[in-house]
Amino acid sequence: MTESASGGSSRAPADRGRTTIADGVVEKIAGLAAREVVGVHALGSGSGLSRTFGAVRDRVPGGAKSAVSRGVKAEVGEVQTALDLEIVVDYGVSIRDVARAVRENVISAVERMTGLEVVEVNIAVGDVKLPDEEDEEPESRLH
Repeated sequence: MTESASGGSSRAPADRGRTTIADGVVEKIAGLAAREVVGVHALGSGSGLSRTFGAVRDRVPGGAKSAVSRGVKAEVGEVQTALDLEIVVDYGVSIRDVARAVRENVISAVERMTGLEVVEVNIAVGDVKLPDEEDEEPESRLH
């Protein structure tokens, strides 16, 4: 270690230690960024039954994933991350345009907030929300 005249280290404070970012942190950021895009109805599985079970699971303490990150999977390395998103789009929108906008918004938010380089954002469109379909929100029996 090199000592300076004042007795401190010559390394900049930012170089003294390591910052790690959990997969879940990146997943939440990406999930919120994806939901901001017009034409994205929801994230996660397109099947109504899966959405129903997901909504129930979210209400149970210690449920698998928060609603914010459901439908998002991140692999985080030291300086890079890759993301997989499953989305449900609104009927009538251009899926290609929505996917492009989601990709751009997710990359921008994740890179700005984490400093990680986003190497890829894979988007799977699992369903289309039709105008006459009701959102399937089960009644909660949990009190």
